[in-house]
Amino acid sequence: MDGLNLNLSLGGGEPETATALDVAPRPEIENVIIIGSGPAGWSAGIYTGRANLRPLLITGNELGGQVAITNEVENYPGFPEGLTGPELVEKMQTQAQKFGTAVEIDYVTEIDVDGPPFGVKTASGKQYKANALIAATGASPRKLGVPGEEQLTGRGVSYCATCDGFFFRGKELVVVGGGDSSLEETLFLTKFATKIRVVHRRDQLRAGATLKRRAEANPKIEFVWNSIVTRIDGENKVESVTLKNTQTGEVSELRTDGVFIYVGHLPNNQLFQGKLAMDEQGYLITDRLMRTSVPGIFAAGEIQDHRFRQVATSVGQGVAAAMETEKYLAELEDRAYPGHIG
Repeated sequence: MDGLNLNLSLGGGEPETATALDVAPRPEIENVIIIGSGPAGWSAGIYTGRANLRPLLITGNELGGQVAITNEVENYPGFPEGLTGPELVEKMQTQAQKFGTAVEIDYVTEIDVDGPPFGVKTASGKQYKANALIAATGASPRKLGVPGEEQLTGRGVSYCATCDGFFFRGKELVVVGGGDSSLEETLFLTKFATKIRVVHRRDQLRAGATLKRRAEANPKIEFVWNSIVTRIDGENKVESVTLKNTQTGEVSELRTDGVFIYVGHLPNNQLFQGKLAMDEQGYLITDRLMRTSVPGIFAAGEIQDHRFRQVATSVGQGVAAAMETEKYLAELEDRAYPGHIG
């Protein structure tokens, strides 16, 4: 089964009527395989599908990526009333499948970069070959790993101030972390929250001097030094955190309406280690055309972007990767390339 007729809708809607593309057999060598089902992956699927490349998208073990666990998305253009993360992913998926993207609910375990064609193996034991790959495996926020964190994610626990800060207007918040990202997000949150306590395991911040000055001068921001969060409590939403002093061992409870965690991100790069060039943080290195160090392999979204981390930017990167993939395949097949994918 190639997955084209599966109802993968996060909203449980009816699958669309099969088209000629749906029932056609898959080629021995795929034109392009897209690895990952976040906004970058679905966008690449839409554009390569419209280019009649019949892309195959392998979802990974988290359909939709990070946005699928976001309760509300209000900053994606075209949806002024907002929508949930799962709703946005469902719309992207439906659009990609409409243009002929085949979808496999599977997890890629290995790639062979000695190509083209490139080899792809999955957890279900399937093996594929493709003339081009688009890596869209994303990144995952580093978690605290404390009780209550997973259960209350999306109910007061967040890893993205830009995504969720608006929903904490007039609330008191806790931010965990002391680096640049932590302070950047904290300063952004002051637009909405009445008070923010920054919990840091040391007695001084790791962030740059300018960010430190701005945070220390902001009357809404307080610092809780030499402390770690050991648990997050609440029934249906965050109500408090338990803190432990790293110097004295003293345990205390701090009431709060939300917890924003910034202790780093981890690129989902296991497939590419030793095969594609990465930076010192483990993100794939791409040029402005989304090309990796191996010709024919492109990357889009947070697997190569540790700065913006937004749905809108990931979509744009997925589109760019798709357009460059079409150009690459045209050159590989020695045929004309129109210069754009309409």
